[in-house]
Amino acid sequence: MIGISEIETAAERIAGHVVRTPTVPSPGLSALLGAPVTAKLELLQRTGSFKARGATARLLTLDAAERAAGVVAVSGGNHGIALAVMAAALHVKATVVMPHSAPARSVAVAEEAGASVRLTDGMDEAFALAARLRDEGLTLVHPFDDEVVVAGQGTVGLELAADAGELTDVLVSIGGGGLIAGVAAALRALRPGVRVWGVETGGAQAMSEALASGGPVPVALSSIVTTLSAPTVSQLTYDHVRALVHEVLVVPDREAVRGCLDLAEHGRVWAEPAAGCLLPAARLVRERIGPDVRLGLVVCGGNAAIADVMSWADRFALR
Repeated sequence: MIGISEIETAAERIAGHVVRTPTVPSPGLSALLGAPVTAKLELLQRTGSFKARGATARLLTLDAAERAAGVVAVSGGNHGIALAVMAAALHVKATVVMPHSAPARSVAVAEEAGASVRLTDGMDEAFALAARLRDEGLTLVHPFDDEVVVAGQGTVGLELAADAGELTDVLVSIGGGGLIAGVAAALRALRPGVRVWGVETGGAQAMSEALASGGPVPVALSSIVTTLSAPTVSQLTYDHVRALVHEVLVVPDREAVRGCLDLAEHGRVWAEPAAGCLLPAARLVRERIGPDVRLGLVVCGGNAAIADVMSWADRFALR
């Protein structure tokens, strides 16, 4: 299990390379949800999501030979952007493997940063190609099955614990589970009374399926939320969620998109559906915990094109 010392080490390592993002009370979201809400605005992070933290932490541990050979990552979008941009900043050659379903903007940003982008039919094929490239000599920077990466993501929780007022419940989105594993480890150490809730979208339920099965299992992916669409979680992230997370909630894609619109209208932030899914989940938590709940939302990223969100809103008749 990753402890607070590993997270604090990661924080020292990445300081100066990433942003200490704002942790702010949100009057608009508080009024919308009927409970005090504090938002950790990771969508203002360098590269537009929390992924810059873990990618930077791992890149800074490379030895000379690994730096010379280059790195490879698998991504549904944000991890690829983060690795491409941060590798370029640190003068490391990067290859990013993405499925064709990845947002076109994510592919373009990774390419513009100088990464070699390889597209595959799906996430399973993307992970398989990345494994072959690792065997050929590249260093795999895994999006969630890497203790250094997870400790880097845990710096979100470190900052939240230091900067937020009183909280009872914190909600964190789950793809492969790297963010929630790190955040939960930090909060367990620094705010042990706070409940941590995971949030997935229907059709991207890798952690829920793992918890039901007693360990990581492959899942069929159908969610529009590609940045949460991991084909399986890792044993590392599963172990942390099983031990440290109160419950994992699953919300429909439609409600995740509605959450994007609500975040824009009431929270004044432009977020992607991976963050939008927090709002319907927060309503469920509010109903379960009652009027004394004080919510923390980790608004994990903002890498969604306006046209994509509007297209999903039309598909689900939300406007």
